[in-house]
Amino acid sequence: MGRQNGEITTSPSNDFFKSNVLGQRSGLFVLFFTEMWERFSFYGMRVLLMQFLTAAVIQGSPFSGWAWTAQQAGALYGTYAMMLYLTPILGGIIADKYIGSRKAVIIGSAIMTLGHAAMAFDTAIMFFLGLICLVIGTGFFKPNMPSILGEMYKDLPEKKDGAYTIFYMGVNAGAFFGMMLCGYIAETYGWHWGFGLAGIFMLLGTLQFVFAKPLMGNLGILDKSATGEKKEAKVSDTDTKNPFTLRDYVLIAIVSIIGFLYAFNDPLSKNDIIDVFERLDTSFLRGQYIMVIIALILFIYLIVSRILRYDKTVRDRMFAVVLLAFFLIFFFMSFEQGATSLVIVARDNIDRALTGTALMTFNVVNGLLTIVPLSIISWVLIKLAKVTWNKIAISNIVLFVCFGLIWGAAIWMLYQEFNKEASEIKVSWFSILNSFFIIALASTVSKIWESKYNPSAAFKYGFGLILVAIGFLIIGLGSWGIAPGVKISMVFLVLTYLFHTLGELFISPVGLSYVSKLVPARMLAFMFGIWYLAIAIAQKVAAVLGGQVETIQQEYSLSHFFFLFTAIPALAGLLVMLFNPLIKRLMHGIK
Repeated sequence: MGRQNGEITTSPSNDFFKSNVLGQRSGLFVLFFTEMWERFSFYGMRVLLMQFLTAAVIQGSPFSGWAWTAQQAGALYGTYAMMLYLTPILGGIIADKYIGSRKAVIIGSAIMTLGHAAMAFDTAIMFFLGLICLVIGTGFFKPNMPSILGEMYKDLPEKKDGAYTIFYMGVNAGAFFGMMLCGYIAETYGWHWGFGLAGIFMLLGTLQFVFAKPLMGNLGILDKSATGEKKEAKVSDTDTKNPFTLRDYVLIAIVSIIGFLYAFNDPLSKNDIIDVFERLDTSFLRGQYIMVIIALILFIYLIVSRILRYDKTVRDRMFAVVLLAFFLIFFFMSFEQGATSLVIVARDNIDRALTGTALMTFNVVNGLLTIVPLSIISWVLIKLAKVTWNKIAISNIVLFVCFGLIWGAAIWMLYQEFNKEASEIKVSWFSILNSFFIIALASTVSKIWESKYNPSAAFKYGFGLILVAIGFLIIGLGSWGIAPGVKISMVFLVLTYLFHTLGELFISPVGLSYVSKLVPARMLAFMFGIWYLAIAIAQKVAAVLGGQVETIQQEYSLSHFFFLFTAIPALAGLLVMLFNPLIKRLMHGIK
């Protein structure tokens, strides 16, 4: 590989290496925009889900919901979110062994497009069919985009960190605009308009990726011969050192069956459809929770007994990963309230009304939040088109259509709001704050990791958990002692999202990094599976607890709910920092 006039050059089969955009391979930006539109559609739908399920039934109205309680809606959302972190484990295996990453991304994108399209129809069957398609499609899509990116930069490791940073910005840009525009359209014209808009951009994002094939060379194409060699190496390396026993397989089967039964039984039972664990109910604990406890005990036994079979250094490092995964659960069960309880709170308890100077100030701020990042990303698109037009003209045209629609929707939204004398901030607007704060603060926080103040893994987790606790403390104090019917200032919710985002920046980007550092290559798949399983469990717990917001508010107060979520992550944060000497010892020198 060499350079000519500042451009990277390799063999003709890898044409994307021949062109640069912002100092990176132009193929990176194909992945950037594919991920951006997928996240646009995913978060655009997600921000509407709890609102739609809990909205009142209004016959003939586009704003009619299903009038579920927060508890019922949280149970369904929790199962949906849980499955989104489990199916990628299977999707990654299918891509690695049978179809390759590129086909997996296209298949996943197509299935998700069908899912969004189904949710645009106002029927219960199409709604649930849409959710199923989104879960399956995400399973194919989610693990394979980073895989293609890693393959793209395997011969240029010094550029990989920068490439992943740009890719991560695509994730957050998509989430930002998806929640803003799908949310605004849904809350202005009706829920299914928002669901439909998400599907349009999922379809266009899929087409953009498909038509970029001439630029991408053999990236993501499965090499059958290499797979066979890898499989043989795997058998000789891993299985002879620590093969799965019959007992392991039996325990995996039992835990999996109980876990899946619980995941689907929870929303079904809370909506009085069916409860498969009803016969096990006791006066103090429901049957489904008894079974979950049994499954958890069996799962812990499975993990511990398997890890104990390795040599001491490997064993200790894997226990360190398990400890970090355990505390990750406390983080996500608190942080993910942003998708459940905080949506309900923003709708029912936050003062969102604006008039006069306050309205004008908000419109100016919202206009800058919309126009500035959209202008920057459009500029990136123009640079990409200049470099790649001869190779992937149709892909670029699709992208220009996408951005034409986004610009049109954004200008229309701002025009509508600037011409109002009085308005109310949309509920979904608050959800964009997380993505905005990530984009604004990610580089600053990452500089800490490069300085002499770079803390250990345990302290990063501890600080992250405590920052999340501070966020809940702020809104808890904002709701403290307010009279019934009085609403909370939006400033408290904005500050809550700020501290939650800071907490996320301390924890999320570093977690998987430690897994890859601590676990030998032959066991990475197993431990990544454990890691994503921890997140899946946390997603379900978060939604179940978040669904209690209305119950706790009625029986005690809203501030009690927030103070509960102040205490949980704060105690977990202090505990993980106390474990710092143990975790450092288990890591055996890995930093």
